[in-house]
Amino acid sequence: MRSIIVGTAGHIDHGKTALVRALTGIDADRLPEEKRRGITIDLGFADLDLGDLRIGFVDVPGHERFVKNMLAGAHGIDLVALVIAADEGVMPQTREHFDICRLLGIRNGLVVITKTDLVDEELLDLVQTEARELVANSFLAEAPVVAVSARTGAGIDDLKRTLRDQGLRAPHRSADFITRLPIDRAFTMKGFGAVVTGTLVAGEISEGSELELLPAGTRARVRGVQVHGTTVAAAAAGNRTAVNLGGVDVSAVARGMVLAPAGRLRPTQIVDVQVEVLKNAPRPLRSRARVRVHAGAAEVLARVRVLEQGGEITPGQTGLAQLRFESPIVAVLNDRLVIRSYSPSRTIAGATVLNPFAAKHRGRDTAAARGRLEALLTLDRVAQVCIFADLAGTQGLSRGALIARTGWNDRAIESIWSEAKQGGTVVEAEGVLVSHTGFEQLKDLVKAEVAEHHRAQPLARGLSRETLRERQFGHAAPELFRSVIAQLEKEGVIVSEKDTIRAREHNRELSPADAQLRRRLADIYEQAGLEAPTLEEAMTKTAVPAAGRAHARKILQLLVDAGELVAVQPQLFFHRQALDELTEKLRVYASEHQPERLIDVAAFKELARVSRKYAIPLLEFLDRQRVTRRAGDKRVIL
Repeated sequence: MRSIIVGTAGHIDHGKTALVRALTGIDADRLPEEKRRGITIDLGFADLDLGDLRIGFVDVPGHERFVKNMLAGAHGIDLVALVIAADEGVMPQTREHFDICRLLGIRNGLVVITKTDLVDEELLDLVQTEARELVANSFLAEAPVVAVSARTGAGIDDLKRTLRDQGLRAPHRSADFITRLPIDRAFTMKGFGAVVTGTLVAGEISEGSELELLPAGTRARVRGVQVHGTTVAAAAAGNRTAVNLGGVDVSAVARGMVLAPAGRLRPTQIVDVQVEVLKNAPRPLRSRARVRVHAGAAEVLARVRVLEQGGEITPGQTGLAQLRFESPIVAVLNDRLVIRSYSPSRTIAGATVLNPFAAKHRGRDTAAARGRLEALLTLDRVAQVCIFADLAGTQGLSRGALIARTGWNDRAIESIWSEAKQGGTVVEAEGVLVSHTGFEQLKDLVKAEVAEHHRAQPLARGLSRETLRERQFGHAAPELFRSVIAQLEKEGVIVSEKDTIRAREHNRELSPADAQLRRRLADIYEQAGLEAPTLEEAMTKTAVPAAGRAHARKILQLLVDAGELVAVQPQLFFHRQALDELTEKLRVYASEHQPERLIDVAAFKELARVSRKYAIPLLEFLDRQRVTRRAGDKRVIL
């Protein structure tokens, strides 16, 4: 059986709640104050089984003071029933509710003329004509108009048939999105604990799944699920859903929060949007205006930054803008928002989310931002992914970040991701997307940084890998750094050697004076054997002045890089030949002392003909090289 959500809309006292009761037998007014005052204050709910179609009704308040409650229930509906009383006709809240439905992107519905028992045929015809004029050139322009009386029951059966026909023709919800349940009620049920309700706008919720309450980030486990008061194993998109949550107190839940799979969606406070200002808005929407924004079931205050020339969007026009929220919201690409003036509170515009995680736009970057946003409005999903990769810059765009921006599920992401890579405008770097242009720019930065290092320090082996990462990739994904280095190596531009990176052609050519100094240092250490001089002693023997010792150390480092000298300790170097001869002596010693193959410090000193000053550093070095292994106060020769 197919399920859809039908929302009522219309002026106060036009019979919305009575209509739902006539259709379902359920009184959607649940609050004592609603019973006492005879008006709907908050959202009410009912359901109707039409055999092959199950309708969940969201009954909204019509009073202008409770429009924010109406907005909390208007999101996620499949059809709107625009209710107009025959004895009053189109009224102010009729118009505002209709504008809200249009701004929310609702595309299906019908017009219901109620209280027909209170008027004659002539007045009924007049109200029907007025209703047609109201919805002309809108999504309801060709919608059925059904006249009913909830008191006498006239027209109710005809309305049920119309609802069934319209409901079965309504588009099915896309299966490409992850689970999202904007919460419009939260309460405690004795014996169960915290229960939340809302319209499941995407995905499904099943018993036992782990969800997250956003924007708070609180994890909760689903203990039970109900649809229309019946316990089910899982609820699907398009159902009014009640969820019993474990691990969370109801005091931590509020209307406007969103339930989503853990770790998938993220809160945001700056979004780029396309704004449509209503024709009847009292004034243009200007930069720095403080407004009330309704996102799902949430109402949040925000400041507007208009991206159009002149800094305003006039009534009846559309334009690009940025909304900077005073508290976090949850939003994804193409979400619909409703904007109301701060005071007095009045619906003035609607917005479509384009970039849910926008950076603040200032000055000269506005034109570039506009170009990307206009592209997001018109291009397909694959192109949108490429734009998001471009917007991510050197941070790169991971699959998780793309899901948070779009709400697409893993199946949809996989297909779109593959197509985006094949297009050639983006590059995948170990699971992170970056624009092809951005990737090439990063390669150029690496080449320039390495070249500058070689120019400044021609005798250095190369640039420290970590220094390069911090300078050019400090805010980038680590996967991106590794991929850029790997690609440059593949192209033969650079060589990565352990902790350093150098240009392939870098050969550290020496001047005649430096070449002579290199030979003198090598001779000093070779002649010293295992009684190597300290670094300062070596500098003294080569007659290097104090001012030139930093340069001489670079020459010595060349000997280390070439393998002629070995750093046994940071300031203690030995000639490779002397160490090789010592290793050979140890192996001969081991063969003569089978099977133990043990040597103590005293025996080692005698074998190497060195003092303890050199014996201990040499033994520790040999341990690190796995020539020996310490065993108490002796060494095993391996």
